[in-house]
Amino acid sequence: MAADNGSVETVDGMTTTAPKMATRGLDVFYGDKQALFDVDIDIPEKTVTALSGPSGCGKSTFIRCLNRMNDTIEGCAVQGRVMIDGNDIYEAGIDVVELRARIGMVFQKPNPFPKSIFDNVAYGPKIHGLVRGRAELDERVRTSLERAGLYDEVADRLDEPGTGLSGGQQQRLCIARAIAIDPEVILMDEPCSALDPIATAHIETLIDELSDNFTIVIVTHNMQQAARVSRRTAFFHLGELVEYGDTGDIFTSPRDERTQGYITGRFG
Repeated sequence: MAADNGSVETVDGMTTTAPKMATRGLDVFYGDKQALFDVDIDIPEKTVTALSGPSGCGKSTFIRCLNRMNDTIEGCAVQGRVMIDGNDIYEAGIDVVELRARIGMVFQKPNPFPKSIFDNVAYGPKIHGLVRGRAELDERVRTSLERAGLYDEVADRLDEPGTGLSGGQQQRLCIARAIAIDPEVILMDEPCSALDPIATAHIETLIDELSDNFTIVIVTHNMQQAARVSRRTAFFHLGELVEYGDTGDIFTSPRDERTQGYITGRFG
């Protein structure tokens, strides 16, 4: 039962905050092939939620539903509901550009624009009209780079190409670019898979720090990474959401033998 202000709801006798995002009856098709089956999930605010499972299990398909990136894939059909703050993002008339400003995304392979470090971060605030004048833009770029843990490393070369940074720095630049427009949710699709262990550790620390201010959903095939960075973990297998709950519970007492098999390395 929801409270009058809609901000809390009672589940199994416990009062919890309403989810930042949620899906209900989510099915996804690529042509005649069904990739996701009837997925219901609640994603809490300002928390890291990990989506894990073997390759081809549907986790990347699912995360792309959360900001309608699947709209760009020919033949992809999405059925069911995907909501942010209780509002369905697939309703007619939704401004997809505005939606993606609210729900930013960081991709598997770092993809800085072929622009300077400064212009990579400044691009979003400029096109969305979030700053007035150069001083505001400079401050937003600096703050975004600081929040991404990158400013001290690039402060004296902001006019150099972003593509000239190391892989880990490029990924942090992409994170700075995402947070520069003040999104409410940040989606990360295997953000460390192309990085070395040291760069991966930097990104994982950054994810933990950013979760104080942003709702973060991360796709990872690495269950150890899910254990390190997330508070909630969803395990997908063959397009089904097999299990979802507190990360500690998923790892110590999984309810489904498929989850147990993946955690222990028996498959995947």
